[in-house]
Amino acid sequence: MMRGTAKALGPAPDDRGARAPEPAAAGNSRKSQRTRLRIFEAAQALFVEIGYHAATNARIAEVAGMTRGAMLYHFATREELMAAVVPFIQARRATLLQEAAESLPHGPDRGDRVIEAYWGLLSEPAFVAFTELEAAARTDAALREILRPAEEAFDQAQMVENMFELVQGARGARFQASRDLARFMLEGLARAHLTYDAEARTENLLTVVKRAARNLNRKGADTSLWPE
Repeated sequence: MMRGTAKALGPAPDDRGARAPEPAAAGNSRKSQRTRLRIFEAAQALFVEIGYHAATNARIAEVAGMTRGAMLYHFATREELMAAVVPFIQARRATLLQEAAESLPHGPDRGDRVIEAYWGLLSEPAFVAFTELEAAARTDAALREILRPAEEAFDQAQMVENMFELVQGARGARFQASRDLARFMLEGLARAHLTYDAEARTENLLTVVKRAARNLNRKGADTSLWPE
């Protein structure tokens, strides 16, 4: 992912010129927390349905059933909104990962079941919304900075602790390679648009990913995929 000096996101295009009222304690009361939850859920849904740029603050407020002034009371700028929405979406992803991991049986074919489970998770709204934000962040330095902690937490801890427990002997670089191969092949496939025989091609690719991950995690040396 590109890195750069962050510039303020500012309000979405149709929010310019509006001024926010001075909030007394936005987000502190239970009512405010429920309102903010409606905002977050509306934002996530819109990121999936119409994309980050079309999901302006005003459009999110409309879907959340709020007035423009009420939205400004909670989030005066686009940057403030995104700084709150990203952790919400990331928490949803982490919960889905944990639930999926806890439901998987242990045994010699657990690695295959993990790959199938993660493939299914990639079509969940929280994962689709986060993917949309990552795509938008390619040209938005401020959004990149907001996403970075969530990306790091997901990559360094949650994926290992909750899902990709593929180890059956491999350690170190081999394990990392097996995890990365499975994860990024699946994420790339989820972003792809297969124009013909999509179901059969997808199943074939999933089979290849499973076999490659299994080989990398075998005990002992296996030079077919990992020269040692």
